[in-house]
Amino acid sequence: MKQNHFKQAGFTKFLQDEAFIEWKLFPSEELDTYWSNFLDRYPEERENFQMAEKKFSSIRISSHRVLPEKRSEPIKQLEQSLSAYGRKRRLRHYSYAAAISVALLILSLFYYNRVSGEMLSESGNYIVGNKLESEDILFVAGNQTSSFQGNVDLTIENEKTVRVRGENNQDAEISIEQDVVNKLIVPYGKRSKIILSDGSRVWLNSGSVLEFPCTFSGEKREVILHGEMYIEVEPDPDRSFVVHTADFDVKVHGTRFNVTAYRETSASVVLVEGKVGLNLKDGEELLLSPREQGLYSGSTGTFTTRVVDVDAYISWKEGYLMFEDTPVTEALRKIERYYNLSFNLDENVSFSGLTCTGKIILSANLDNVMTALSVISNTEYKRDDNMIYIFKKSNN
Repeated sequence: MKQNHFKQAGFTKFLQDEAFIEWKLFPSEELDTYWSNFLDRYPEERENFQMAEKKFSSIRISSHRVLPEKRSEPIKQLEQSLSAYGRKRRLRHYSYAAAISVALLILSLFYYNRVSGEMLSESGNYIVGNKLESEDILFVAGNQTSSFQGNVDLTIENEKTVRVRGENNQDAEISIEQDVVNKLIVPYGKRSKIILSDGSRVWLNSGSVLEFPCTFSGEKREVILHGEMYIEVEPDPDRSFVVHTADFDVKVHGTRFNVTAYRETSASVVLVEGKVGLNLKDGEELLLSPREQGLYSGSTGTFTTRVVDVDAYISWKEGYLMFEDTPVTEALRKIERYYNLSFNLDENVSFSGLTCTGKIILSANLDNVMTALSVISNTEYKRDDNMIYIFKKSNN
């Protein structure tokens, strides 16, 4: 660690140190000795060091984006440190981009305090992660990270083993530790399914992150979600199941429902069967019945409910999207996430106030999807790699 780092206050100096970052990502005997000697030499830094460890390892993952000009100086310094580290060292197991993405993503607006069991929001000086750059699905178990190029299904077989099945039905195993929090990170363009230790089944949509333990202990089964998932909760009359999001919690016993909690869109819960309670941070609870949607308003901090066609909200896990008077902008956003692409609208195209109705099969052929979207939105398109240009349909 450079001596000028000591001029910085608090624990942030460690989050900007390349040796600390490497040690947290890929611990080794050499680095263990390095930091042990450091703390022996500078015992007054032990408290800040331990706080940096806690922040690095325990805070929530978020893909929340922040404009460069609005990032605080510590954030910029951390990003520079991570980038420099990626250039200098050939990281083990996976690429520079994946390793740097993991380090950036674990720094976020919201983190779960596992000591107090509360979801905390820092509105002052916080560190925010960048968009996930890796195109691979990542499974993070403590300091161990595994990456998968294709969509995968995972099963928590026991407190030490995760079984992985890829698209070609090839099996693999991941060793895990009982006391660490696991993170399943699904980038845009990918999907994944996981069977948790209690038998609950989770389908995780594109651009989503799920945090969960190896085994559930205590009176509640708890997971943390950023993004979207469909879950079939294994009934357990003695232990409720709680899904934590940044704005609210969903409490159930045994049921099927869909949770959407992307930072850039309105959060919602759609109940397929059973009964769930939506708990706001102030303690207020709203009960949902089957076929009801609870739509969260960030501006008012409240829920509104309505009866919906549940198939329109859970069809993504079956490989198609259903739209019924759906805003075209919302349809485009879903397709962006599913295929990891971006839309560029011609200046003569405005989807404000426009809706679409129809069904799109999410096939491997993107042109088939765009042709269907063009029909239901009355537009034309031009494709350039992962950028789709949309034009007003010609009358000719």
